Amino acid sequence: MASSSRLFLVVSGPPASGKSTLAPALAGELGLPPVAKDTIKDALMSLLPVPDVEASRQLGRAAVAAMLAVAAQSPSGAVIESNFHRSAAVANLRRCRLPGPVLEVFFRVDREVARRRHLTRAGSRHAGHFESTRTAEELSNDEVSHPVAGGGRSSRSTPRSLSTSQMSPASIAR
Repeated sequence: MASSSRLFLVVSGPPASGKSTLAPALAGELGLPPVAKDTIKDALMSLLPVPDVEASRQLGRAAVAAMLAVAAQSPSGAVIESNFHRSAAVANLRRCRLPGPVLEVFFRVDREVARRRHLTRAGSRHAGHFESTRTAEELSNDEVSHPVAGGGRSSRSTPRSLSTSQMSPASIAR
């Protein structure tokens, strides 16, 4: 597929906003491979020690770099899912030079809803995420609470539940 026909859909937003739930469904509907930071980070954590939150953050940054490199090599584009940190994400997205149009679906979520979702999933993921020790400020702050990709954007608030029918490719283009 020519690079001009590649599409890169960045799915971003704060932790527990619904990105990981809906990104694979969007990828399936768009016929694009999903590339998720936490999938890569979990693989790294299965082999490398994660003794503290700082080590987890370092692996997260490495996972983002790997995720963007993998996505850039996809012949069709990709759905790229992460809770990007704004101060690094804009530069990272420019540096990797995704070879096609970049659109962003940014998820917003009420801080209290995100906190409850985050606590609910604590213990269900790799311990190296340190979910039970994360503060409300880490879950919702200026670093993760704003879109990062530039270009076309679709911003969605995620209620208590959200279905893929509410996030169709046609609704993304609006």
